[in-house]
Amino acid sequence: MTQPEAFFEPGFAEGGAELHLRDGGVWQLPVPRWSADAGPGDQRLLVRCSGATLDVGCGPGRMAAALSDRGVRALGVDVSPSAVAMARSRGANALIRDIFSLGGGRRWQHILLVDGNVGIGGDPVRLLWLCRDLLLPGGNVLVDVAPPGTGLQVTTARLVGAGGAGGWFAWAVLGFDALEVVAAAAGLRVADAWFVEDEQRWQAELVAADTWPAPRRAA
Repeated sequence: MTQPEAFFEPGFAEGGAELHLRDGGVWQLPVPRWSADAGPGDQRLLVRCSGATLDVGCGPGRMAAALSDRGVRALGVDVSPSAVAMARSRGANALIRDIFSLGGGRRWQHILLVDGNVGIGGDPVRLLWLCRDLLLPGGNVLVDVAPPGTGLQVTTARLVGAGGAGGWFAWAVLGFDALEVVAAAAGLRVADAWFVEDEQRWQAELVAADTWPAPRRAA
């Protein structure tokens, strides 16, 4: 059985792949786009990165490589040895790491959670809280999220590709409509948000919140 770490093993995702949710939902994964150079939708995020950038779940490293080519210091982290090897082969600086194992300290100006990686670990609030703690003052978290109407789905998922089906792992799908609430729970706020029509991608910039939202009164 293929595990998430082996997703980028040669042959596993040839012709594309799908993310199967435990409740029966299926998400098509744009593997060719992930393996190509940074595209137009990626540029909307990359232009907001001017300093030290952490690319979480970097995969084959298109984002970290693009930043390095621009002279921006970037580090990609991924649990997949194959993905990290691919990232390094294209000139990106990348490490085999679980984001939750990284040490603390505010040392990143920007953190990327692209391609739905805000779902890593099945708890977006926990992940975004960690990102907030890793940001330098004035930094931002840049995310891709699912379309409006998706809400927040906390589930388990597995990858299905030409090489077989993987084992189940904790995952979450965060929709554009739920982003503001989830970000607030992690001490962040939505500073800007936009839609990339050509690639059908919903993206946002999150920054540290100055205040906590007031609790809602019961009806």
